[in-house]
Amino acid sequence: MTCLIIGCGYLGFRVAKLWQRQGHSVVAMTRKPERLTRFAEQGITGIIGDVTQPQTLDGLPEADIVLVAVGMDRSMYSDVEMVYVGGLKNVLDKLPGRPKHLIYVSSTGVYGDFGGEWVDETSTTDPLRPGGKACLKAEQLIRDSQLAGRSTLLRFAGIYGPDRVPTKERIMSGDWKKLSSAGFLNLIHVDDGAKIVDQIARTEPAGETYLVSDGNPVLRRDYYSYIAECLGAEQIPWSETAVDSKAARSGSNKRISNKKLVERFQIELDFPDYRAGLQQAMAE
Repeated sequence: MTCLIIGCGYLGFRVAKLWQRQGHSVVAMTRKPERLTRFAEQGITGIIGDVTQPQTLDGLPEADIVLVAVGMDRSMYSDVEMVYVGGLKNVLDKLPGRPKHLIYVSSTGVYGDFGGEWVDETSTTDPLRPGGKACLKAEQLIRDSQLAGRSTLLRFAGIYGPDRVPTKERIMSGDWKKLSSAGFLNLIHVDDGAKIVDQIARTEPAGETYLVSDGNPVLRRDYYSYIAECLGAEQIPWSETAVDSKAARSGSNKRISNKKLVERFQIELDFPDYRAGLQQAMAE
């Protein structure tokens, strides 16, 4: 098959390598020319494009599978809706032909505050933050498009792994004021995330939505303490941390269920909880 990845970054690059190893023809779009060499080393065809600049999307190839995994680069953009909603609209307008399967990487940020209760695909969406609101609008663009029945929407929890361990630097530097011990963290290891995207791509699309997490939410306090233990850092002085920090997203406290995903696809995660995932991530 021909696979097109729009947004070939932390998650997308791992998916690209999986597909290339399986013998598929993989085309990966990036904004950064320096990434083309890295793609070529993996046998991946790289193209330059920016979803916010529709004229750069004129050369998109026809593809059987299209993965849209565009992240928000805050060093370059300030308007998340321009990237997530406007960018997706540009992609949908410019895609040649009709792919067999469109996979869109969304976020569990489309849900609001559930007071620590469990959330699944039937739960009410009421995003609190601009990113979640933009993701919800982007999802609706797909549902209203001609590709609605050929799409799968994946609402990802926080992606972590090698070179991306949330709050590691703050704990190493003793920047306690920006840590909040309140509420739950919902996570998915990047390698498990890539495996899930690959497994979804092998199935017949039906316009479904799935929550992608390890299904084992962790209290922030336990997560931070474990990182400190792994690093051999000093014990965190909880009296000096934030009690209720918006930066820590404690206003959207919830636990993400992956039951529908796991049961539908019989998925076995390599990193079923934060301890297993952090051991691998920090070892690398």
